[in-house]
Amino acid sequence: MGTTLPSIPAKRYFTIGEVAELCGVKPHVLRYWEQEFTQLRPMKRRGNRRYYQHHEVLMIRRIRDLLYDQGFTISGARNRLQELAHPARDDSGLEGAPEAADFEMPSMLVDTARDLSIEATGFTLDSNAVRKELFEIRALLSPN
Repeated sequence: MGTTLPSIPAKRYFTIGEVAELCGVKPHVLRYWEQEFTQLRPMKRRGNRRYYQHHEVLMIRRIRDLLYDQGFTISGARNRLQELAHPARDDSGLEGAPEAADFEMPSMLVDTARDLSIEATGFTLDSNAVRKELFEIRALLSPN
């Protein structure tokens, strides 16, 4: 399809209607994807109204790309998201850092760190630099 999606505004929560517009899918599709992709867990408030956060909008866009643009099946997209959340780690640039098996970053943080780019503030995130710094902080805090 290759449609250009609108930029994601810098706000904390999005309704299902807003997410549907930002991601180019209908609300019923989003509700279905919540059942199929366990990573999608919007906060629910009064009357089961869904409120999505920025990282969930990014994940929905990734799911949409896998399904609509790259031609994955639901099962294939689920597997691909798992691969992206837990890639083969290369710690060659992290001297003295703990082994990757000792530290697993939650998939939400991996996805957010990999994709976070908020156009409204011009802020971008270098996930490798953040990861290195997290390992250094962890080494300082862990008892020897």
